[in-house]
Amino acid sequence: MDLLTRIRNEQGDMPEALRKVAQAILEAPDEAYRLTIVDLAERSGTSTATITRFCRALGFAGYAELRVAIATASGRETKATWETDIGQEILPDDGLDRVLRVVSGNDIRLIEQTRDQLDLAVVDKVAQAVARAGRVLLFGVSSSAAVASEMEYRLQRMRVPTWSRSDAHAALTDAALLGQGDVAIGISHSGRTREVIEVLAEAGSHGAITVAVTSHPRSPLAEVAELVLTTASRATSFRSEGFAAIHSQLLVLDVVYVSVAQRTYERTKQAFDVTVRAVAGHRLPERDT
Repeated sequence: MDLLTRIRNEQGDMPEALRKVAQAILEAPDEAYRLTIVDLAERSGTSTATITRFCRALGFAGYAELRVAIATASGRETKATWETDIGQEILPDDGLDRVLRVVSGNDIRLIEQTRDQLDLAVVDKVAQAVARAGRVLLFGVSSSAAVASEMEYRLQRMRVPTWSRSDAHAALTDAALLGQGDVAIGISHSGRTREVIEVLAEAGSHGAITVAVTSHPRSPLAEVAELVLTTASRATSFRSEGFAAIHSQLLVLDVVYVSVAQRTYERTKQAFDVTVRAVAGHRLPERDT
């Protein structure tokens, strides 16, 4: 995962002192990598010992490695911002051409970041579990509920017994009926939505394989999940991080969906043929050119 994206995703789950270091880096990454360890400690209002702990928390042997990583990530982000207007504010009087450029540029960049950080070994395990599952439960609230509903439709069309819920009571009821060989997938950008955490924990307590789709790999939702699929997100004008995460969530689940289809090729092909014929009569014929 890109270092700055990782810091953004994980800072909310860091201890207060480490969170201050993260904030100091994110506020000016193009300056942070030029600072000595003493300078960064002063800028963040912490100590050199805290900076060292921050390095180790991110898997770096020392501050020198962290500085190099920040410099590399800062260079990439500056280039991306220049090319796609990421981080630019959309003002009330901006034309639609600029709105389109900023929104599409941000979405493209987030999809690329999600692609680069996605753990394909975890995707493989999730797809294998879904392909073999007796039942699959998907749960999310707000915008994540729409993502869950879309995945439900795709899996059902492949004859995978799938349900999506947006009501917590219904989801908890379904989760309590899951068991060995079943799969529960909880979708939450923040990883802190109480209802989603409860549903995944309930499903796991009955032996179901639990999967979290979240932008925060150290979140409470990730902690209760057996498998974690990470997404990238970044707030822009008029779009919170939760809204911005939708395309990343769809990408992750789309890769899982295609991988399930590969594993169940004959069954899926037959199901597609049947469903295409079922709705063919509701499509207007193409006009002759």
